[in-house]
Amino acid sequence: MTAERISAKFEACRSEGRAAFVAYLMAGDPDLDTSFECLKALAASGADIIELGAPFTDPMADGPAIQRAAQRSLAAGGSLSSTLDVAARFRLEDKVTPLIVMGYANPIFSMGLTNFAERAAAAGVDGVITVDLPPEEDASLREALAAHGLAVIRLATPTTTEARMKRVSDGAAGFVYYVSVAGVTGAAVGAEEDIREGVERARRLSGLPVAVGFGVRTGEQAARFACLADGVVVGSALVEEVRAAVEDGAPKSAVKRITVVAQSLSNAISSARIVRSMT
Repeated sequence: MTAERISAKFEACRSEGRAAFVAYLMAGDPDLDTSFECLKALAASGADIIELGAPFTDPMADGPAIQRAAQRSLAAGGSLSSTLDVAARFRLEDKVTPLIVMGYANPIFSMGLTNFAERAAAAGVDGVITVDLPPEEDASLREALAAHGLAVIRLATPTTTEARMKRVSDGAAGFVYYVSVAGVTGAAVGAEEDIREGVERARRLSGLPVAVGFGVRTGEQAARFACLADGVVVGSALVEEVRAAVEDGAPKSAVKRITVVAQSLSNAISSARIVRSMT
């Protein structure tokens, strides 16, 4: 299994002495066209890798912000199929930025594993995160994706033991998504020393880059984790800008709002290790 675009991006960030900025966006929120423009804005504002969320009716791993984003997307006609359409549209304009589809098993199995893998590959997707599908149950999905060179990206948490981490690593590709807390997206971040140990364990056992996410909302938090991990994932803070735009009655302003926040986060992550070395 390969994930060349993902590996190349982490290697480029490593050579620049910084962590990668991994940004999350819900496809179809608040509508398909606006989410496409937000996707482009993220790439233009410093996002190194983008996770594109596929809306689902029962997003059990997500906190209120991303749950609401999924509801807005579904109300606007969003689906796994339209998520892949947005990805394909983005890939026509951006050949460089790695794109990860993040979602749940039910829509993927409903589409059909072979069909999903073929459509994802044709859309220029580089990897897939299926948050409710453990390693013991993802063999068929892994096989379908591997036929097209797509990565299965696995999650680890603060409760992942060394033995479990070996299982998580088996068959994983691209990077390991290290969840900073045992909870849902948008929750408070965990203790720095605990995260450091978990990241080092995940990196050692998987041989892959490790990106930390869940609960990272501010530039200060992102900078701290940029000094611990190979990448920092931010989702809820960006999704909340879409909510604010919708509530202001100006959904199209989500593009500008996301641009401002993404640029701030990118700057914080890019400079984090330099700033720490000077203190």
